[in-house]
Amino acid sequence: MNNRILIVDDEKAIGDIIKYNLEKEGFEVELAFDGEEGLEKIKVKEPHLLLLDIMMPKKDGFQVLKEIRPTFKFPVIVLTAKEEEVDKVLGLELGADDYMVKPFSMRELIARVKANLRRMDYDLTAGNGAAEIKSQDLEIDLSRYEVRKNGNVVDLTLREFELLKFLALSAEQVFTREQLLEKVWGYEYYGDIRTVDVTVRRLREKIEDDSGDFKYILTKRGVGYYFGRG
Repeated sequence: MNNRILIVDDEKAIGDIIKYNLEKEGFEVELAFDGEEGLEKIKVKEPHLLLLDIMMPKKDGFQVLKEIRPTFKFPVIVLTAKEEEVDKVLGLELGADDYMVKPFSMRELIARVKANLRRMDYDLTAGNGAAEIKSQDLEIDLSRYEVRKNGNVVDLTLREFELLKFLALSAEQVFTREQLLEKVWGYEYYGDIRTVDVTVRRLREKIEDDSGDFKYILTKRGVGYYFGRG
């Protein structure tokens, strides 16, 4: 069965162009033209990936992200005409997996769509051996895609879980942001390293103690990030 992609963008011309190009690649594509219609189609169609515009009528992309992330874990790529850093970061902090600023290359968009879907397919088939990683008060259940801290389940997005799992499986090994983009996001040539920094910050807020003295996701200054054994 072909992967289903939902495009939510109030600019019909842009939506039609993206739809045409994705269908040429063999994807099944649906369109919605405002946030409310997008939310309805998400519930009905259950897409494998969402392309989400930010500036839309009725409900903007940020509102849509807030509503879907507690329930849906599929990858979300935010499409925005704004270049302000705050918009990019806010989208990532609300649970988007990546962002693209209009106008963008259709080749790059297709590459990012495929990369996200490859990662999702890999993660849904990997780790079936019911393995667990335990470190201090943190438990990472690889088969159930579940993280617990002090016995309580931590609500992570799929990308946050992927990043934590990848680092934890190679504890104490330092990875650059570029390496993490390639290994976790699947972007060998495309991608903004700030995506990694925002995801790390969001992950730390969920699994680290409030003291700010990090013990799981550690920084090697001038190099990148690694998982500490504690």
